[in-house]
Amino acid sequence: MNEALDDIQPEQSEELYERRSFVIDKGQEPMRIDKWLQIRLERATRNKIQNGIDAGFLTVNGKVVKSNYRVKPGDELLLMSLIDPDKTDVKAEPIPLNIVFEDDDIIVINKQPNMVVHPGVGNFTGTLLNGVVYHLKQQNPNLNEDELPRYGLVHRIDKNTTGLIVMAKTADAAAHLAKQFFHHTVKRTYNALVWGNMEEDNGTVDIHIARHQQYRKTFTTYPDGDIGKHAITHYKVLERFNYVTLVECVLETGRTHQIRVHMKYLGHTLFNDWEYGGDKILKGTIYTKYKQFVDNCFETCPRCALHAKTLGFIHPRSNKEIFFETDLPDDMLNVIDKWRRYTTTK
Repeated sequence: MNEALDDIQPEQSEELYERRSFVIDKGQEPMRIDKWLQIRLERATRNKIQNGIDAGFLTVNGKVVKSNYRVKPGDELLLMSLIDPDKTDVKAEPIPLNIVFEDDDIIVINKQPNMVVHPGVGNFTGTLLNGVVYHLKQQNPNLNEDELPRYGLVHRIDKNTTGLIVMAKTADAAAHLAKQFFHHTVKRTYNALVWGNMEEDNGTVDIHIARHQQYRKTFTTYPDGDIGKHAITHYKVLERFNYVTLVECVLETGRTHQIRVHMKYLGHTLFNDWEYGGDKILKGTIYTKYKQFVDNCFETCPRCALHAKTLGFIHPRSNKEIFFETDLPDDMLNVIDKWRRYTTTK
């Protein structure tokens, strides 16, 4: 049997799903698609497969099918499923959460800086999910912590990025949200402070991204498109401060570090982004007074200056579009105000 499996690298995506593709062999006899998949997917029950098909997580030749569809030679199957970002148990911890919205299906949180989204190597406690588990257990003490992989976590944002993140409280909601991220229909905008005075008022970066081949903790661009994953970022200038620029970024895709990498590709590294060299003077002189001012700005916003400002998606139960927006956090507001006053007094 010939199976063409996509290169699945979940660490290269903020969207927590994996995608597998199959091509049905020429000698394949007609068989129900749920049975065909059960034979080939490890630890997949017939019931789970049928639920995934019903939720629209499987297409054949680009179209949604039913569980009783019979595969034919040459059929191209695309299967999407949620993945568990880490196998570490999530322990309930009383961590304060800035909850923007919550109902029986979803919870939308305004994540604070210096907070990892889910437990992993080096961060087993103190994560956003530890706090979510505690919050949900207060609502339902009998909650089974194994009911959902990471409580329906379908996307994530970086440790030092602030802003909006949505989680599902039911399996149906998780499937519904993950499918929206998969098809890039979720509307997300970020605000970022970047080094330099951007030449254009707006534009689009359409460049592949993959892990850096030498520095494995970071990512880089591959303009030829022969390596990495397709990534698209639209940007618009909001305010200019001569040495730095406040921009709005709209994501079409959700690759890890996408905005940070795309802005660096344009020559406008995010302000105080130490992983990509933004924690030193990249625009302006290195004279004492200016350097003191920049160092003070670094202290004011001691992280990568990036905020997930808006989030819009279709509610999994009502099927109506809902939209959320948050103010910039104090550290970004304060550093922007410093640059505004510095450049207007020059």
